[in-house]
Amino acid sequence: MILDMGPMLRGEVDTIPVDYMLRPEPLQGIEFTADAHVVGKVTDTGGYMRLVLRADMPYRTICARCLDQVDGVYTVSFERTVAEEKSLTEEQIEDNVDEYIIVRDGQLDIDEQLVEEMILSFPTKFLCDDDCPGLCPKCGKQLKHGKCGCNTKEIDPRLAVLAKLLEESGDDE
Repeated sequence: MILDMGPMLRGEVDTIPVDYMLRPEPLQGIEFTADAHVVGKVTDTGGYMRLVLRADMPYRTICARCLDQVDGVYTVSFERTVAEEKSLTEEQIEDNVDEYIIVRDGQLDIDEQLVEEMILSFPTKFLCDDDCPGLCPKCGKQLKHGKCGCNTKEIDPRLAVLAKLLEESGDDE
């Protein structure tokens, strides 16, 4: 979204509301079930301009432990200091790229940095429940539906030779 910053730069308004829909970038293993709803505002307090946004992204993915479907809404908070292009040097902009969003020719393009923030902050794994026990490593049954009956006692492979010796010595007696 491109905001016309002219009224704020001329001192006519001290707040510009933001409310629009944004299509999230596709991410591997994530289905966005609707566009992200972006709300917020640009405020000017005595020449100090600040952009504050919140983006709500409805998603669908699978649980990282049990492979069940997980639906939810992920929220990203986004804040930047708004500065006119001529007020900062290129070095200041490059050194503080995560602090500033630049007004160019009276226009403020918020999508590029917002989409980048959405991608970088989105979790890589989701759980259907914080206590999800996952799948049985032997049979693959979802353990949240109950135990599967598989033998969970594992013999350390380093001690398997000793177990074999004990079996052999037990046969002789």
